[in-house]
Amino acid sequence: MADNVVRLPKGINIGVDYYPEHWDEALWVKDADMMRDAGVKLVRMGEFAWCRFEPEEGRFDFEWLDRAVRLFAERDIYVVLCTPTNTPPQWLFEKYPEIVQVDKWGRRIQTGIRGHRCLNSPVYRELSEKIIAYMAERYKDERYVVGYQIDNELESNHCRCDVCKSRFREWIEKKYGTVEEINKAYGNNVWSGEYSDFSQVMPPMNDNEKWLNPSLNLDFNRYASDSTCDYVKFQSDIIRKISPDKFITTNTWLCANMPDFYDMFENLDIVSFDNYPAHVLPEDDETLYSHAFHLDLMRGVKNKNFWIMEQLSGMIGSWGPMSRAIQPGMMEGYSLQAIAHGADAVIHFRWRTAVSGAEMYWQGIIDHSNVPGRRYKEFCELCSKVREIQELDGTVCRNRIAILYSSDNEYAFKNQHQAEEMHYFEQMKQWHDAFICLGLGVDIISQKEKLNGYRIIVAPTMFVENKETVSNIYDAAAKGATVILTNRSGERDYNNKCIMKQLPVAYSELTGIKVSEYEALPDGMQVLLKFSEETDIRSECALKSGLFGKRWCDIIEENDKVEVLARYDEQFYKGAPAVTRNKYGNGEVYYFGTMLNRDGSIDFARQMAVSQGLDIIEGLEKGVEVTYRYGDKTWRFIFNNTQKEQKAIVDEEEIVLKPFEMNITSLH
Repeated sequence: MADNVVRLPKGINIGVDYYPEHWDEALWVKDADMMRDAGVKLVRMGEFAWCRFEPEEGRFDFEWLDRAVRLFAERDIYVVLCTPTNTPPQWLFEKYPEIVQVDKWGRRIQTGIRGHRCLNSPVYRELSEKIIAYMAERYKDERYVVGYQIDNELESNHCRCDVCKSRFREWIEKKYGTVEEINKAYGNNVWSGEYSDFSQVMPPMNDNEKWLNPSLNLDFNRYASDSTCDYVKFQSDIIRKISPDKFITTNTWLCANMPDFYDMFENLDIVSFDNYPAHVLPEDDETLYSHAFHLDLMRGVKNKNFWIMEQLSGMIGSWGPMSRAIQPGMMEGYSLQAIAHGADAVIHFRWRTAVSGAEMYWQGIIDHSNVPGRRYKEFCELCSKVREIQELDGTVCRNRIAILYSSDNEYAFKNQHQAEEMHYFEQMKQWHDAFICLGLGVDIISQKEKLNGYRIIVAPTMFVENKETVSNIYDAAAKGATVILTNRSGERDYNNKCIMKQLPVAYSELTGIKVSEYEALPDGMQVLLKFSEETDIRSECALKSGLFGKRWCDIIEENDKVEVLARYDEQFYKGAPAVTRNKYGNGEVYYFGTMLNRDGSIDFARQMAVSQGLDIIEGLEKGVEVTYRYGDKTWRFIFNNTQKEQKAIVDEEEIVLKPFEMNITSLH
């Protein structure tokens, strides 16, 4: 790690993504002047410019980038350079066609788009090393080049070329040692799937992927994540050796094939996230859209402040129809929301909308007209606002509620959908929202983290067993924490096989319950529930809207050792427990056999928070988010994440907020 030597820009900074290679150089000076006048402090450049950096093999041309860096340095704007490895030039594909990624159908994918290279290709690695080393050496003494972004929006390496097939087999052989062990781990006696030699191991291929052994599929995703992490380390090692004082990051997002974020960022200095919040808000009350969840997830990857490397700046479109325009206040509000949740830099995608290429309808701050308009004005207002809150520098978010996240759970759950439109993140978001609606902050952390200091621990959909996690949760409950466990927990062992015991298996002693049967519900179906007569968890809100479950129903066996808080009120399991509470050590453990409606979740969250002595804010309207950052002073953020004016009474003060307005207060 280089955390003790890298130098990050001071303060809370706003920036833009800029592509000087797209524009006539005559525009650069005007652009740089406008950025300076607006208040831009950071510019990211270079992630897609390999063809300009190396127009032919071995001949480098960085003079144009030199001029761009100098232009920004003269205006006191710092530069983040990107390794351009996401888009190798066409001459490279022509000369070395073996570097092209192979998809799951066994086809070389079409070049001319981005991310179309095999991360393991020896030729690609060799050529990448040369250009990365050249870039790092050239700018190692340029103080306005403060850091590097590795590649762009990396996914798990799901390439199926011959090199990757071989790497996957090597990974499997190293893990299991013998074919007998892998056959046992996978349960390959089903469908005559037993291997007699490691040469028979193949990555998941073609449209029949979900018909393959789920153990193989999960291991392939683990390998693919490890492969990407190795690629990140390969690049960071080159830069560290030459420029040890520059920070290194890579920008991530919630993509189709997500790597294990905790592994990928382990040896990088900061986490960077590409943040595109919803700008067409749902009309129904049950759909959760706030990117507060995404932001808390990113902050928890390294348990420290992070950066936004791409931030929503306008309507999105290109490979799909264009969306609605972002509404007034969204640009500032969503940027400040990120800062409230721990972002120390927010870099907007992008300065000017492209006039060619696939993304020419993914809007930047300046339109195709090249005439500064409403979004540029709002961007300037954002920069002005951020200048006023520079005392935030050095402050952090600290919370007493944790939600556990697992890459294994996410992928295994996605590989075999349990019910229509039932997704791993859904129950995470459900409980995150419930506590946010009470004015409480939440940390989203790795399931492997120690849980000391957390008063409420949400362990949703603990689908694939991790013995370390199980031990940590039991220990936290014994010491007095409140634990939330949900349906589909304890289902699989580490190898993604079902465990032949009654659910929730490893969590049965903790919850005090056993599941006798379950039902997957079709999308749109709701099952009525009712609070047990003896429960103290009822509110006017939930009683008015009703209590119901969706997606899934665990039918819990009745016993006299646990308290039943809610029961199903229809279907063949009418009267069966749906929600229970068990005393364990000095703590309490709640088990939710179904996904509750939003008001029901909030009511249960309220009871837990009060029981743990957490300071909730009563009467907070949905969509109003209260967040804190702590340092020498405590800073409070109140954000109206809705399209209507909202009132909030916080600390006996009535605050009126316009749509997407943020109130920021230094408390002491």
